[in-house]
Amino acid sequence: MSFRTCFPASLVAATALLLAGCQSPPAPAPSAPGTAPAGTATGPAPAASQAGTPRAYRQDAARHLYALNAQRIYQGTLPPMLYAVGVLEVDIDRAGRVTRLHWMRKPSHAPEVVAEIERTVRAAAPFPVPARLGRVTYTDVWLWDESGRFQLDTLTEGQRQN
Repeated sequence: MSFRTCFPASLVAATALLLAGCQSPPAPAPSAPGTAPAGTATGPAPAASQAGTPRAYRQDAARHLYALNAQRIYQGTLPPMLYAVGVLEVDIDRAGRVTRLHWMRKPSHAPEVVAEIERTVRAAAPFPVPARLGRVTYTDVWLWDESGRFQLDTLTEGQRQN
């Protein structure tokens, strides 16, 4: 083959490969009924909460968050100085979905912690369905260690004194 016949064929093949690489990946298959959409907790749906007050629901929500984040929970008593402490109010609808997050005390010196807590809460949905309450707004205190592990005030193991 001569250069004149080989070059155009090579150019066409190279262009086709280049254009094939620019295509969008195929769209993900739709979720089957009863499966969680991307970015939500997977596995069996949490048990319905029988809590009669937001304070009682907070226990169920904290246990749910701990179960999904076991490797991120600070084990034992927390050190005397924590990296960040935040107070977050969470609205849960009657299906266990997070509908609103509101910081009552935001650790403004640690915006990465704020973002990670919000991501963690949203990823934990669906929460236990507040069966007796319908919808619920609960508040918990996030106690964040410099290691990136945390405890919730609801289930804390305490804090060491200096």
